[in-house]
Amino acid sequence: MIEIKGLSKHYRNNRAVDDITFTAEPGHVTGFLGPNGAGKSSTLRILLGLDAATSGQALIGGKRYRDLRHPLRTVGALLDGAGPVPERRAIDHLSWIAQSNRISRGRVREVLDLVGLGEAARRRVKKYSLGMKQRLGIAAALLGEPEVLILDEPVNGLDPDGIRWVRTFLRDYAAAGRTVLLSSHLMTEMAGTADAVVIINRGRVVSQGSLAEVTAGHATLETAFFALTGDRIGPRW
Repeated sequence: MIEIKGLSKHYRNNRAVDDITFTAEPGHVTGFLGPNGAGKSSTLRILLGLDAATSGQALIGGKRYRDLRHPLRTVGALLDGAGPVPERRAIDHLSWIAQSNRISRGRVREVLDLVGLGEAARRRVKKYSLGMKQRLGIAAALLGEPEVLILDEPVNGLDPDGIRWVRTFLRDYAAAGRTVLLSSHLMTEMAGTADAVVIINRGRVVSQGSLAEVTAGHATLETAFFALTGDRIGPRW
């Protein structure tokens, strides 16, 4: 389970995250939504130990990321903008990560095949398309067979078949009792993937609950999103 408890992050006089609380539970895909500048990235970075919180807690399985004994075996993550060295071959990139976490080389081949990169495993990353780089990022997140997945814009650059694969995979992953926290700007895709939704704006939670609860009274998730955030458009940080 992911637990965010009274989390705040301040940069001088700006509050990127302002006392937010929510959970992402096992067996569910939880959508994490908000306009640009709403505080999503700051929250995810704190959750993954990349930034320090001003106050509050961000826990994975009841522990801070830095206190996890085997991080990659507990949580797999893909953050927008993160990527391997362009000159490195995909299989070498994943093998280095696997070795650092005592994961077998056989698992590297498994995840490359799983995401559809088996035949491109020895190609250098600089020759990959954006969609292929996204698949490689997902493969890295899956290396440790984690109980928790945290993905930021995982379908960015994917073709329709790739998007459908991600949607099906994440729902099956959660159905096996694992926790998935998914951030995306694609409302239609989120509506077809998420069981629960958390919407933040200007650093605060403005709505959370099951997909049905958040969209109650609205035609779609998109219309609910804009109704909840539209009168406060514009980044706070």
